[in-house]
Amino acid sequence: MQGVLEGFATIGVLIALGMLLAHVGIIDLAGQRTLSRLAFYVASPALLITVLEDTDVTEVFSRNLVATASAVVVTAGLYVLLARLVLHRDLADTVLGALCAAYVNAGNLGLPIAAYVLGDAAYVAPTLLMQLLVLQPLALMVMDSAVAERRLSLVTVLSRPLRTPLIVGSLFGLAVSVTGIDLPQPVHDPLALVGGMAVPAMLIAYGVFLRLGPRPGQGAAVGEIALITVLKLVVQPLTAYAVARFALGLEGHALLSVAVLSALPTAQNVFVHASRYERGLVLSRDVIFLTTLLSVPTVIAITAMLA
Repeated sequence: MQGVLEGFATIGVLIALGMLLAHVGIIDLAGQRTLSRLAFYVASPALLITVLEDTDVTEVFSRNLVATASAVVVTAGLYVLLARLVLHRDLADTVLGALCAAYVNAGNLGLPIAAYVLGDAAYVAPTLLMQLLVLQPLALMVMDSAVAERRLSLVTVLSRPLRTPLIVGSLFGLAVSVTGIDLPQPVHDPLALVGGMAVPAMLIAYGVFLRLGPRPGQGAAVGEIALITVLKLVVQPLTAYAVARFALGLEGHALLSVAVLSALPTAQNVFVHASRYERGLVLSRDVIFLTTLLSVPTVIAITAMLA
C-alpha cells in the first residue's frame, strides 16, 4: 500500500503548493492559464517523447489492453449517451465530460502504483499508450472541430492531429521506440529537462484554479459530478475486471493490474485540455478533486480483494 499512498501524497503536495502560490498572490488566474498552456504546448510533448522512447510497444498488443480499452469505451459511451439525451450538453462539453469519466491518471499515479503495488511498472504501459495514442488524439480532434468558429473541411479535421503538440510528441516518441534509435544526448537531455516540468506544471496550475476558482461543488452541476465519479470509480473498474476475467481469462497480477489501473482517478491532463479549450474548467477541476480523494480507498479495497 505504500506505493498507493506515496503516489497520492506527491500529487497532494504539488496541488497544495499551487494553492499556496495563489493564496499569497504569486500566481493569479492569468498566470494559471499561462502555466496550463506551457504544459500543453511545450512540456507535455517533451515528456511524451522521453517516456515513449524507452517503452516496449509490444506491451500495447495484449489482453490487458483489450480489457482496459473495453472499460474506456463502455464508460465514455455511457456518459456520452446521458450527456446528449439527458443532460443536453453540446459536443465540446460532452467530449470533456467523457474524458473526465474515462481518462485515468496513468502517468504520475499509474507508474508508481504499478511499480510499488503491482510489482512491475510495465503493467501500466497498455493503459498509458492507449490513452496517449488513441483516446487523447480522438478527443482533441473532436474538440478542435467542436470549438471551431466555422465548419471545418474533412482534410482539416483529419490533419489536425498532426498539428497538435501532444499527438506529435506521442508519434515521435513511438517512432523512436519502434526504430530503436537512441536520441543524441544534446537532444534527449533538453527534452528530459523540459518534460520534467509537465506534471508539476499541471498540478500547480490545478491547485491555483482550485484556490481562485469557484469552491468545489459550486459552479458545476453536483449531479453531473456525482455521475462522472460513479462512472470513473465504479463502472470503469468493474467493466475492466469483468472483461479481463470472464472474457479474456486473466488471473493473478494481470487481473489485479487491470482493475487497479482502471480505478485510478481522472488525470490532470483533462484539466489542461479544459483550460486549453476553455470548456468545463470547473467540472474537470471538481471531478479530479473528488475522484482523487475517493480513489484511495477504492484502490486499496480492490488490492485487498484481488491481491
